[in-house]
Amino acid sequence: MEGAGAGAGGALMTDTAATDAGALASGKSHAGENFPVASFIIKRPHRAVIMAFYRFARRADDIADHASAPDETKLDLLAAMEAGLAGAAERDPVAAALAAELDARGLGIEHPLDLLAAFRQDVSKRRYSDWRELMDYCRYSAAPVGRLVLDVHGESRETWPANDALCAALQVINHLQDCAEDYRALDRVYLPLDALASDGAAVEDLAGPAATPGLRRTIRNLAARTGALLDQARPLARQIRDGRLALEVAVIQRLAESLTRRLGRADPLSERVHHSKIETLVQVALGLKDRFIPRVAA
Repeated sequence: MEGAGAGAGGALMTDTAATDAGALASGKSHAGENFPVASFIIKRPHRAVIMAFYRFARRADDIADHASAPDETKLDLLAAMEAGLAGAAERDPVAAALAAELDARGLGIEHPLDLLAAFRQDVSKRRYSDWRELMDYCRYSAAPVGRLVLDVHGESRETWPANDALCAALQVINHLQDCAEDYRALDRVYLPLDALASDGAAVEDLAGPAATPGLRRTIRNLAARTGALLDQARPLARQIRDGRLALEVAVIQRLAESLTRRLGRADPLSERVHHSKIETLVQVALGLKDRFIPRVAA
């Protein structure tokens, strides 16, 4: 999940601290994410529930990605989050707060439940055999985020295919950016094993200071497949009725396309493949332009 490696430097926890999800917190916030979260573009009445969902996802991510917490402890804490969604606020107040926000809007808890399924998978599964298996993971780890935002805005579920493509692309971008950190801190590899093998690369290449030629081919090829997902996602902004949400999606699409192109050229093992603040502003401006002057290729 995004933010993999959170807490990787933490010492082994005491028995008391291990039962507290707060002890596993990474300290990361929405401001440090690759893509905007409930930005000023989103209408104010919708921001509270989206931020509640972000806090829920961040908490679960920190649990699943903690490098020294035992797997059993992680699964127990994720189970407590599920109980919180069902109304047991004493088990997990963050999850209970999200459930209350959703209930106030007449929405169910299917999307956070799907997300928890992905975090449980992060605890138990450390390799992906092929692209299909990775996309199945993204169905639970990424698609629910966009689906919830669309539901909050009352959008049609006909937007889900394009949303799922966009969210999967954002997830793979994060996997590619953090592929070395995920392996070194968590022994977790999202790069499909068949892709590594066909390019003459090995999982162990992720431990090096720079990508081997084979690993670079794998990253480049996966970036190309991510670009194909973004092509599928491009109609999404035009499908969304809420104008401000459509603007946010257009911005996210531009940011994702820019990062994908960069991953096709750069080495995430030896280079930081992220946007600077100025680069982000440029992509935001281009995304806003796309919303009002659609690209010919769209």
